[in-house]
Amino acid sequence: MDDLGAQLRHARVEAGVTLASIAARTCYSASHLSNVEAGRRNATPDIVLAYARALGEADVRRRDLLAATIGPIAANDLIRNGFTAALAGHRDSADRWRDRVDQYGRDYMEIGADSLQTRLANDLVIIQQQLDSPTMWATAARALTTYGKTTKDPAEAIGWYDTARIAADRSDDLAVRVWVRGRAAIALAYEGAALPVAQRYADEALALSDRPSLGRLQALMARAHVAAGRGDTTAAIAADQDAQRVFDQTASPDNEISDAAVPAWRMATFRSMLYARLGLTRTGEQAQTDADRLRPATLTRFATHIELHRALMMAKAGDQTAGLAHARQAWTALPANRRSQTLGLVLREVEKAARQQH
Repeated sequence: MDDLGAQLRHARVEAGVTLASIAARTCYSASHLSNVEAGRRNATPDIVLAYARALGEADVRRRDLLAATIGPIAANDLIRNGFTAALAGHRDSADRWRDRVDQYGRDYMEIGADSLQTRLANDLVIIQQQLDSPTMWATAARALTTYGKTTKDPAEAIGWYDTARIAADRSDDLAVRVWVRGRAAIALAYEGAALPVAQRYADEALALSDRPSLGRLQALMARAHVAAGRGDTTAAIAADQDAQRVFDQTASPDNEISDAAVPAWRMATFRSMLYARLGLTRTGEQAQTDADRLRPATLTRFATHIELHRALMMAKAGDQTAGLAHARQAWTALPANRRSQTLGLVLREVEKAARQQH
């Protein structure tokens, strides 16, 4: 049995709070929460924080009990900040929350995932208490998508992306609904992780709207990467060409640095990985050259992405030893606090390609 689930159940029963009341604060059903308490499902951070809020309102003293219970996921600060804001009646305007989430998108590109995750989690606790307008649901959806990108496991990320999709739908903002799905799709597909889920997210985004947008662009690029992962070169190239046409209409300014943006250097990075996967050296090398030429110098993590793509092409071209050495050198050269789940998955793909070529 999951100890955390059992402890959540104990705290809830002691407080006299029903599963239904906690379910009302989350995007999960009472039956799902019952499975969490029984250890059959993981107690994800959003579920833990919903318990924290519900039990805290039932009996403020239970905040300390719950904080001790969930110490392993560093919930003390999250709960304290959330309740401090609630008790003080502090509310930022929807515009200020939108600006704050925009800043997280910019920070994601330049700082380590761990520090960003802690800050964003603190704000998500407070946002959760202010979901009283379509604008706030849209802001929450974007924040949850970024939060998913800071996690260390694709399965955990999918949980956050699913929650972000629900929040986006509650916003009734079509652009946000498409973007959340497209961003989640390319995140998973680029990593080569959970391709059926990436395909589903991409298909949903493309079905929602055929208008050119950054969400549609990323959904099409995800479709290309899914096809490449399945060995379908023809479909991968066709999807890439569709994405390029959308990019020509929706490209972000070259100087825009944000996870919500797709300037030319980022599009080149998507394509660099795609053509490295396909083993099409000439197109891949051109994309790598474009990415290196256009990318802002501060984005060292994304420079490492390109070096790993080069390593993957070496391995697929038959030079397994050099490819593997190049990948490991690029990984080692990047400071540990700048690495990400995505880079780790790309490194493993190089290692796998090197083994398969022997």
